[in-house]
Amino acid sequence: MRRLTAALRRSPRTASLLDGDLLDVADVDPIHEAFAPMVRSLRYDVSELAVATLLQAVEAGVPIAALPVVLVGNFPHRSLYVCEGRRIDPPDLRGRRVGVRAYSQTTGLWARGVLSDTYGVPSREVTWVTTEGSHVAGVPEPANVERTSQNLVGALREGDLAAVVLGRPFAEKVGGIVPLIPDWETQQEKFFDRHGWVPANHLVVVKRDLLRSEPDLIRRVYHGLGTGRGVSPALLDMLGTAIRYAHEQQVIRRDLDAAELFADFETYVGQE
Repeated sequence: MRRLTAALRRSPRTASLLDGDLLDVADVDPIHEAFAPMVRSLRYDVSELAVATLLQAVEAGVPIAALPVVLVGNFPHRSLYVCEGRRIDPPDLRGRRVGVRAYSQTTGLWARGVLSDTYGVPSREVTWVTTEGSHVAGVPEPANVERTSQNLVGALREGDLAAVVLGRPFAEKVGGIVPLIPDWETQQEKFFDRHGWVPANHLVVVKRDLLRSEPDLIRRVYHGLGTGRGVSPALLDMLGTAIRYAHEQQVIRRDLDAAELFADFETYVGQE
């Protein structure tokens, strides 16, 4: 039986699929190191992929198709950090420098959206200092994005940056930093009450030609991930918000339709 190459992180959602006989799973850790090979050379048949990378890849015409499966999601309200004792408020970031691993990092995408929607700080009014470029080759960055060879946390401590964007697991290992938004738990609850969904960071994608030529194989992948809810209105609304943020922030240059991301899934796999 044919086995598919895959780059998926082990989790309760993926465990049964990874332990089955369908996939040959690449040893990639951290998982974001699989994203550039996937969108630049289609290295895997099936891959976890960040939402912002997916949007840039679709805009660039990379022949991949998304499955309506969220593997990682979280609220961004606790992803902006400042030095302990150097208290600033979110509106104070106007005209300041903020560090983020890559401008197209999905955590940064959601965090900038919250800064704009909730605190009135549009992305263009902040200088974003990065250490990496986009996973999708050749994607231009806005003029207010800079590259540095400095460690971002070190630059924060030295006062070169006003804040940094960090994933919660990493931030918890770093001493002397605190969330920029002190009432982040309350703000998360308000966000969920307003929207009814948790922002997604990673989805599952497959090679588009494989989905079209062997939809039964991809259907096995889809059901092996323990989901059968299809493309829900909440998923489309969440991705529509991500697309709006990406367009406003010039992560992408054209306004995509969230349903476009799942067009091949709906045509070839979604209908039993």
